[in-house]
Amino acid sequence: MSYPKRTAALASVAALAGSAVLMAAPAARAEVVNVNYQCRTPIGDKSAVSPIDIQGVRNGSGYRITMSWQKGVSSSPVDLGKGAMNPSATIRLGGADSGTMSVTGPANQAVVPANTPIKINDLTGTYTPEKSGKVTFTAGVLTIKALGTTTTCTPTNSPGASLTLEVTAASGSSGGTQGGSDSDSGSAAALPQTGPEDSAIALGTLGGTVLLAGAAGTLWLTRRDQAARARR
Repeated sequence: MSYPKRTAALASVAALAGSAVLMAAPAARAEVVNVNYQCRTPIGDKSAVSPIDIQGVRNGSGYRITMSWQKGVSSSPVDLGKGAMNPSATIRLGGADSGTMSVTGPANQAVVPANTPIKINDLTGTYTPEKSGKVTFTAGVLTIKALGTTTTCTPTNSPGASLTLEVTAASGSSGGTQGGSDSDSGSAAALPQTGPEDSAIALGTLGGTVLLAGAAGTLWLTRRDQAARARR
């Protein structure tokens, strides 16, 4: 094969490989969903609407899931001192998986004044898929424990999923869904986000690496041809 034809062929292979990588980008979709909570408190029922955001970050063989409240829910008739309130919640799974996972978070870091909406800190948990496919994550029951009492807030408006992830089952996984807080937040922060934009950027970089590898191969063949001609 002549040098020009060989160069063109290698460039075509590299371009096709890069395109294939981009086409293989995992699907991920996240959106903020308004959730209408009906809360059962020690002093009676209350309701509140809060936009809920759920995000997923790849973490080893699973995903670190973070649930965020953009508005406060429920309230207390008395001030809640620092560290007096402990929140937790469930997230309903759908699509390729089912059931629920739990997310937890730290106690309140500042005093919550009486009769004001309680702002929930971000809650996190680890999800380890046992099946591959698209999995949806939807806000479930919120539980607030404070001053020896328990308040439960249940969605009443059948909210849609806040997050959809294309997941791959962990090799040898037998447990399925895992919940609870994750103390490795430092290492998780360095991992790529599973949102669509970050996935495209990461895979685009990989596609660029494939193109560079093709260019390196072309340069090597060119030098070999030149060396062969010099020996003649």
